[in-house]
Amino acid sequence: MKAEDLKNLNIAVIGAGYGGAAAAKALSLLGATVNVYEQASQMREVGAGIGLRPATMARFRQWGIFDAIAAVSSPSDYFEILSATGHPIMKDTWPEHGDQKQTHLIHRGDFIDALLGVLPEGMVHLGHKLEGIEDKGDRSVLTFTNGKTIEADLVVGADGIKSVVREQLFSKAGPVFSGEHAYRAVISADDAHGMVVDDNLRMYIGKGTKVYLLPLRHRNQMSFDITALNPDGTWAPTITTENLVATVEGFDERIVSIARGLDMDTVNIRAVYDIDPVDTWHTDSVVLMGDAAHSMLHHQGQGANSAIEDAGALADALAGAGSVREALEQFQATRKPVTDELQRISRQGWSEEEVNDVFPGQKPASQKPASQEPAETVKA
Repeated sequence: MKAEDLKNLNIAVIGAGYGGAAAAKALSLLGATVNVYEQASQMREVGAGIGLRPATMARFRQWGIFDAIAAVSSPSDYFEILSATGHPIMKDTWPEHGDQKQTHLIHRGDFIDALLGVLPEGMVHLGHKLEGIEDKGDRSVLTFTNGKTIEADLVVGADGIKSVVREQLFSKAGPVFSGEHAYRAVISADDAHGMVVDDNLRMYIGKGTKVYLLPLRHRNQMSFDITALNPDGTWAPTITTENLVATVEGFDERIVSIARGLDMDTVNIRAVYDIDPVDTWHTDSVVLMGDAAHSMLHHQGQGANSAIEDAGALADALAGAGSVREALEQFQATRKPVTDELQRISRQGWSEEEVNDVFPGQKPASQKPASQEPAETVKA
């Protein structure tokens, strides 16, 4: 689009998570007027650590915010996969992207803070929970539960796995239970029983359980993540220390000791969900991105990275296309085949034997239609 057209473009981004904040930065660099509407009254990201891939860091360099992200992260040269007891299975470097060769390990909260910190003051509007969206073709009208109503030439639905934008305009299908639980905590490196030795991610694989150790040495911490098959689809299940320790039975004794020593009040416990692929991501003036478009299981570590790539691809498409509609078509054509494949691969994290032990005679829950998921867990 022409610079003048971009400058006159009024964009509303729904959601101030990774994708929404990144999209706001990338789109504002085009000269467009961008406002971000976030339902939370304050930004507080719970959870643990993530890895920002070389391609993601290259986007940050393109947008002039590489240093802001690097300042609160640790560069990693490689990752390792090991057996439950520590026998090496695979060791590999991260996929390079141009001159970017390292993945940067970062705490989720630091990542959100850094992204929001590079946005102009007043761009993010907290306390705006989307209630309804009316697509009028060349523009959309948004209503919020606080009584506010706004119009926008382009609406970017970055409102996550329970996206209101997706539900009202694109798909009524809800999140799909994967048959897994994730237990995540950030602990002091001093309490990691000597397992923080460098800045590289390690995954330990046992039967029906995977343990991710992601060092955050710039914080003198480690992100500790247990992912285990479990038939309980309650959105926020109740787990005891005894349950947690039993999940890592047979693992390296240091991992067992870490689990045994966790303060359960600090552990983020959740059933793991994704969504089935959404056929269409856009209308003439509304587009989905990030988890709203393609929420995926975390086995490939690509959720946040895919959201950042979406933001970059959307900005690229708007800069190069002749109209908003053409740009949205180009964006979907570029990104959907990639994320469809990542969703598919991410659902294949367990062997048939492991799944049958937990779900006898059944397929993994993530391969079932969404309608088979208990309705109350979607609404939790």
